[in-house]
Amino acid sequence: MAMMRRKKICKFCEAPELKIDYKNYKMLRRFITEQGKIIPRRITGTCTKHQRFLTTAIKRARNIALLPYSNNLKEL
Repeated sequence: MAMMRRKKICKFCEAPELKIDYKNYKMLRRFITEQGKIIPRRITGTCTKHQRFLTTAIKRARNIALLPYSNNLKEL
């Protein structure tokens, strides 16, 4: 018997006051894994439009060193 899964709703569509900004690294940190990878939209539940904005914001935050590219400190 198949389990019924609840449809994931985009947090950014649901609450328009939430803005995706590369300077808000605390919010962006929820959308990357411990290894520093961007979590896909099928897991987070964000829509396609906002996932693109998230990806761009995360990459910009990495570029100016607000977020790490990876958390592997063993390589250093």
